This record gives sequence, C-alpha cells and structure tokens, in this order.
Amino acid sequence: MDTIFALATAQGRAGVAVIRISGSEAFEVAQVLCGALPGGRAPALRHLRSAGGVVLDHALILKFDGPASFTGEDTVEFHLHGSVAVVAAVLQTLGAGTARMAEPGEFTRRALENNKMDLAQVEGLADLIEAETEAQRQQALRGMSGDLSNRIEEWRSKLIRAAALIEATIDFADEDVPVDVTPEVRDLLGQVRRDVAEQLKGFSAAERIRTGFEVAIVGPPNAGKSTLLNALARREAAITSQIAGTTRDVIEVRMDIAGLPVTLLDTAGLRDGQDEIEAQGIERAIARARDADLRIFLQEPGTSLPISPLDGDIILAPKADERSDDAAAVSGKTGQGIAKLVSDLEMQLLQRTAAAGLITHERHRQAMSQSLSNLDAAMDRVESGPALYDIAAEEIRTAVRSLEVVVGRVDVENLLDEIFASFCLGK
Repeated sequence: MDTIFALATAQGRAGVAVIRISGSEAFEVAQVLCGALPGGRAPALRHLRSAGGVVLDHALILKFDGPASFTGEDTVEFHLHGSVAVVAAVLQTLGAGTARMAEPGEFTRRALENNKMDLAQVEGLADLIEAETEAQRQQALRGMSGDLSNRIEEWRSKLIRAAALIEATIDFADEDVPVDVTPEVRDLLGQVRRDVAEQLKGFSAAERIRTGFEVAIVGPPNAGKSTLLNALARREAAITSQIAGTTRDVIEVRMDIAGLPVTLLDTAGLRDGQDEIEAQGIERAIARARDADLRIFLQEPGTSLPISPLDGDIILAPKADERSDDAAAVSGKTGQGIAKLVSDLEMQLLQRTAAAGLITHERHRQAMSQSLSNLDAAMDRVESGPALYDIAAEEIRTAVRSLEVVVGRVDVENLLDEIFASFCLGK
C-alpha cells in the first residue's frame, strides 16, 4: 500500500501546522527531510531540509510505530511553523519522493481497514469535525468513542448465543435434550429487541441534534417578526420596516440555543397577498412554518392565522413595549420578553432531545429497523415451537447481519467512497 502524506491542519497561516505521513515507508520518507527520527514516542526537534540540503524549517517530530497509531501503520508527524511558504515547501519536497498526496479521508479509511475504528466510529469522527455546538460535540464524541459499537457488540453476542441454543436443539432433534432452551432464547431475544426498539425511538431526537432544528417566526404583517429575528440573532439579519409585506422570502439565521443547532426562520406576514410576488412569499412562509420543528406565533389574542399552533409552539402577543394589557408578549425592539422567550425555546428543544439515542444517521436507522423486524419474526417462530426453529435461527442470523452493517462488517463497500469524500485531506 502506498505511503501517503497530507497537511492535517487547516489551510492558511497559523501558529502551528501539522503534516502527517503514513504507510510502510513513512519512516524512510521522513528521514529524507529530518535525518534520524526520535526514539520511541518521545518528540524531538529537527531541521527539515530539501533534497538539496536547504533548511526548510525547524520542526517538532513525532513518530508512531504501527500498529499503535491512528492508521495502524507506521506514522510520522511534522509540527511546523504555520507559514504558508513553509508548508508549501515541505509538501513539495515530500511530493518529489516516493510518497503521494493522500486523498480525502484516506488516513481514516486506513484506520478502518486496519481495524483501528469501525464505520460507526468513523461517522462519529466526521460528525465531530463538523460539530458547531456543544450538544453536537457530545453526541459525536459518543459515536467516535464507540458507545454504539459496544452496544451492537453486546446485542450481537446475545443473538449469537440465542442462535446457537436453537441450532443445538435442531441438531439433537431426534434425541432427548435435557434442558428446554426456549426460556433462555426468549429472554435473550426480548432483551435485544427492547434495546433496539429504544434506540430507534431516540433516532429522531439524535438526528435533530446532528442536523439542527428549524424554528419559524410566524404572524401577520407588522407584528415585529423581523425585528424579533434580529434581536435573537443580535445582528441586522432581516430588513425591518413599517411597510407591510417587506419580508417576501424566508430569511434564515443559524444559531446556537442551549448547545443545540437552530435555524430561525423569518417568514412573510400572513395575509391575503397584495401582488403575485407577495402571495408566493406567503405560500412559502406557510409551507416552511408547517415543516418547521417549532413555531413562534406573534399575534393578537383572539385572532387566527392560516396556520394553527401545534403542541409545544410558543404563542406571544407582539410589540410588548406598546401594550397596556397583561398578555404574554415580546418586543424585539426593546428586548422586553426576549429572555423569557429564549428560556421557553431552550426548554422545548431540550425536552425534544432528552430521549436522544445513539443512532444518528439514516443508514443506522434502516439497518436497525430491519434487525428489529427480523427479531420480531424470530420471536414468533420460537413461540410456534421446535418445528419452526430452523426458520427462527435464520431470522436471528439475519438480524445479526443487519446490526453488523452499522459498524461496517458487511455490505458497506458502496458507502465508503461517499462517507470519506466528506473528510478533509489530512484526515
């Protein structure tokens, strides 16, 4: 397998830049630039030199003997001064040798191929790199640390035990089996089925943590929706005006609320459109509001809109600074009621993510749903008696294979290129 190299830190000027080399000839490739490598894992300072002996930089060198490395291969890291010119010179020198530039995600792919990570952990790492909020970081770290992988291995062991018990009964069908295995098989299948079903229930919340919530601000024209959006975003994201119908299209602002990724939507005022363009904006507003995870309604008490509130939506009267009644209200202009609104938003979002499970990707859900279906079928066959034990055993084996898809043991080769394409070159 080729020896590969790449810049493992972000492009551009920085305090420190890291170049990683991995492969069977990693040590030889590194020695061309830095001379003798440090012993063991102790870091060492070395001058990096071009093929002509010109000093390129004074760098910190780290050496990792395979398989005790991220990729499972011999690996060397150069910690350079983060100059664009220094990085370019070192990469050019490496490219002139026997190593080649790594492809996106190739270091992580080698870690997968060398059994340093499984596919669920790889996806957790990708999510960690993309994480923008605290909740995303925590969720991705659980995936990368192997929480889901460990749970699947536990389920797999129980199912293999159940299948073995059934197959032993089949093998000795013509003899007197001293112990009835049905109770233990039923218990093992029931345990796994309950755990898988619980994780599937938590998928929607976990997916929302990963991809984010949409919260739509809806109401009639001049209710202060754009002003409220600007107040929540703490910047002038939307144009505000006393002229009705100013907002024609949906304006989106990405925010972090309670550690969760949230996209706030400022929608057109809901009324009968005065022209074709405004009417289209109102139609879009209604569609996006209906599809949103949560809605903030700004409307006068007792009035109605083309879209009705759902359970958990927040309903407030507009322009709290101009009111003399005791209605729950908010004002984006003065900030009155903003703190309470943010608190209510946090409460609603945290409630919706409280039951988040370990499965965070659609392919996880599909594989585990298939496994659950097989487990249901296996339990039915077991309850029908020994005559259907052979079918029950096959259903259990199919359930195990579906779980193995999640961690990448089987039937995932077609997914790998797509997954690793999202990684940066140095990862």
